[in-house]
Amino acid sequence: MPGGNTGGAVRVGDTVRRTPGPWTPSVHALLRHLESRGFAGAPRALGFDDQGREVLSYLPGEVVGTTRPWPIWVYDEGALTQVAHWVRDLHAAVADFVPAPDAVWREGGAWQPGLVVGHNDAAPYNAAWSAGRLVGFFDWDFAAPVTADWDLAFTAFAWVPLHARHVVAAEGFTDFAARPRRLRLFLDGYGWTGPPGDFVATVRERVAASAAGIRRIAASGDPAYQMMVERGVDAALAAAVRELEDFPI
Repeated sequence: MPGGNTGGAVRVGDTVRRTPGPWTPSVHALLRHLESRGFAGAPRALGFDDQGREVLSYLPGEVVGTTRPWPIWVYDEGALTQVAHWVRDLHAAVADFVPAPDAVWREGGAWQPGLVVGHNDAAPYNAAWSAGRLVGFFDWDFAAPVTADWDLAFTAFAWVPLHARHVVAAEGFTDFAARPRRLRLFLDGYGWTGPPGDFVATVRERVAASAAGIRRIAASGDPAYQMMVERGVDAALAAAVRELEDFPI
């Protein structure tokens, strides 16, 4: 299947097969909880196949994959509201999810009361879209306990979008003057009622932490993160943090 940085995924009928990681059992527990709550915007965890690959249900629809610039639906204003509603509904569905005490998450983090287990990577490249509607998000490998605002911040960063100008321009977005209005539309869709300036500050903290995490894990020898550093992913995130310092509210 197109897209992805490491491991790859193979479609087999109405399922997707992927190489698991130490975090996979924790992610499957989360997905089973979402299924029990009737949350439709995520794949179902279907166990493992005879090759040891995790088995997930297939989310039908168009994906970004390797397309550049990104498809026009990514920047539709209706998409902002749909994605914001998806995050809102996700956070409601996981409000009573308590991970196992020995749960393992790809980028760490221990659950405690007041946190939610967020997707943490609900970006266009992980979305399935069909007939003008968001089907849901796949690739839950980065799910982990966070504050709701932390999860929401990265989603806004990806969809408004608030990434560095040179990054989003290459992906097909150049209407930078519209970003404050698009951010408000997104926050209204979620139901976030705090000052926009405070939210932008949270976005900057979230993105700076992501850049630092990429560098830290790359330095530990992880090839996927080393590849991201080689591609300048951390440097682009750092550029976004600098640009957002002067974001108009």
